Amino acid sequence: MQARGFADTNASIATSSASGSMATSGGFGSSNVVAEARRYVGGNPTSRGRLWCARFMNMVLERSGHHGTGSDLARSFASYGQRVSGPQVGAIAVMGRRGGGHVGVVSGIDANGNPIVVSGNNGNRVREAPVSRGRIYAYVMPTN
Repeated sequence: MQARGFADTNASIATSSASGSMATSGGFGSSNVVAEARRYVGGNPTSRGRLWCARFMNMVLERSGHHGTGSDLARSFASYGQRVSGPQVGAIAVMGRRGGGHVGVVSGIDANGNPIVVSGNNGNRVREAPVSRGRIYAYVMPTN
């Protein structure tokens, strides 16, 4: 199945019936986190003009029935939920960036093995785009 909006990436989207590292962990309802995040692609549903990726992630988690971190710091997600060893659909990816951090939810894996992440404050809007797996230092699954 091709990911929408990535004609040149040959991205695949994992579902609960997928196997291997892309399979979602049972009981986490992670597909609803991805669906909620995708609702806002192209916009900014927060009241912030800058540094709002963590606020967006907390909003998405709360609107999909999970507790968030309550923090506006992306790195707060590194100690949130249940740590997983690699990218899984519905996992929260915590990554470094020059001058701080960034956070988003994994929606798939591209042909090069990089996670596709839906994140806020990516070009000052919500975007779904591949991220170099080397930038990500933690993957966590949300818990209730």
